[in-house]
Amino acid sequence: MKQTDVLIIGAGAVGSAIAWELAKYRLDVTVVEKNEDVGGDISRANSAIIHTGYDAAPGTLESQLVVAANPMYDKIAADLDIPFERTGAILPAFTDEQFEKLPALKHKAMLNRVYDIEYLTAKELLELEPALNPEVKGGLLIPRESIIDPFILVIALAENAADNGVHFLLGTKVTGIIVSEGAVRAVKTDKGEEIRAKYIINAAGLYCDEIASYVGKNKYYVTPRKGQFYILDKKTSCKVNRIVLPIPTKTTKGKLICPTIHGNILVGPTAEDLLDKTDKRTTAEGLASIAEDVRKMVPGVVLRDTITQYSGLRAQRNPEGLNIEMYDDLAGYVDISGVRSTGLTGSVSIAKYVVDMLIESGMKAEFKTNHNPRRRGIPCFAEMSDEERAELIARDKRYGNIICRCETVTEGQICDAIHRTLGARSLDAVKRRVRAGMGRCQGGFCTPKVIEIIARELGIPVEEVRKSEPGSELVIGNLR
Repeated sequence: MKQTDVLIIGAGAVGSAIAWELAKYRLDVTVVEKNEDVGGDISRANSAIIHTGYDAAPGTLESQLVVAANPMYDKIAADLDIPFERTGAILPAFTDEQFEKLPALKHKAMLNRVYDIEYLTAKELLELEPALNPEVKGGLLIPRESIIDPFILVIALAENAADNGVHFLLGTKVTGIIVSEGAVRAVKTDKGEEIRAKYIINAAGLYCDEIASYVGKNKYYVTPRKGQFYILDKKTSCKVNRIVLPIPTKTTKGKLICPTIHGNILVGPTAEDLLDKTDKRTTAEGLASIAEDVRKMVPGVVLRDTITQYSGLRAQRNPEGLNIEMYDDLAGYVDISGVRSTGLTGSVSIAKYVVDMLIESGMKAEFKTNHNPRRRGIPCFAEMSDEERAELIARDKRYGNIICRCETVTEGQICDAIHRTLGARSLDAVKRRVRAGMGRCQGGFCTPKVIEIIARELGIPVEEVRKSEPGSELVIGNLR
């Protein structure tokens, strides 16, 4: 039976951030993730925004953690080499009813201690964003709303944790938790093994209620809330420079339009309550509703320039609200539930909150003297100068072989993605690390070449290369 000090269930943004924080201490830490790659389920499909928390419910734990997290990202992005930009956001009003809501929204931001929000006139908004509906009446500027690469954020947190000694068991599902004498003792997995742990942290996102049921703490249940999105080509004629947010209603925060960190335009999402935690289909109805709503803010948005659509699932807790709990009658167990659309932002502050909670509960934690806070990212060939490219190719000629033409991704980058810490083992895992297949043709040109590189570098037949999880093999055999 394996033994660890702290076992984290789930390697999404929250689980990976907790691992990253715990890696600073002299502890044996293990992360168990059911998927073949880090990133969980929710953290792989979202709006890629680092929020300020201006619109959170004042006085809640969510407000506290999101407001605390936002200023942390400048240093985290620099230390871990994560693409990140403080574009800012605007909240424009186009009707009298919307305009009348602006003072209350600004006051809510003040209650959340987000003090840098400012009123803007219609003229000022149109100067900032000429593509806005000219009927705009005024709005708010939220300067610290930011965009990030959500894939690299989670990968970077996990890689740095692993480089500092955290163990990751990927493709391993927790199937039970052993409890005795009022304390957690071990988890059972679908690999037929048990892992003993002094502390078990439930960071399972969509499935946190199922994990909680193993210890009798499922006093809530989780349903998925689907959000559908468009991604538009980088060369689309109608662009925005910052996040454009709708005035929220009683039922939804609405659909936004914003730039991505890599130069595309993101439009969405919907908010559809479901029961099936695996339903990530896009629908004609959902996408049509996005078009209708976003064109009220930016009439010229060219949705025919879409290169792909996708959907993500948020974990809707019932009763709702972010909860992080330990229990007097169950020593060593931490339950995290209700992490929704602000979870990507709040992951790093949730990590510090959880670790402090563990230490306060009696966990012995001594700082490492040899902890390395930095991570080197994969060089982005597309953003290099000619001189930088030449220098890189001189060191490794594989960087001179362009595999993905749309995103200018080289063989060298793909090999780095495969062989680094927690390296890519599937087509999607490569895509998330270096963007091969994320461009205009969506992998139509580069997919066969990427499959060949994965097979060669891992020493496996091409028939064993998968898109993502087992069962998604891409090649079934030779035609001749």
